[in-house]
Amino acid sequence: MTDETTYSISDLSQEFDITTRSIRFYEDQGMLAPKRRGQTRIYSRQDRVRLKLILRGKRLGLSLNECRELIQLWDHTASGSEMQLELMLTRIAERRAALEQQLKDIEMMQRELDSFERRCRQELEDLRGGRKAADSVA
Repeated sequence: MTDETTYSISDLSQEFDITTRSIRFYEDQGMLAPKRRGQTRIYSRQDRVRLKLILRGKRLGLSLNECRELIQLWDHTASGSEMQLELMLTRIAERRAALEQQLKDIEMMQRELDSFERRCRQELEDLRGGRKAADSVA
């Protein structure tokens, strides 16, 4: 029993809240392969799943090439699901490590900004205090 469900570009656009232009971009990149009926694109259930994977990968910070790699594993191997999941776990670990480093970098930058702000406020207070002292002498 095969699933003959099909989708138009506007169906997918509305479902995933993306532009039709984005969908055509993924098609141009070879990541989606809709059938054609004249000028109309007919997307399969598999195309819908691929688009969902692309968008999920994008939300996780994966590159387009990394998303493509995951899709190709699914498409071209008998054990695609297992290999895809193993690769996805690797990508998740890499992304998590990168985010943790970014978080450390942000925290360090915030401490530097706090320190610089304190020094600037102190200097400004000293300058204003010095001006007030000079005004009271005159």
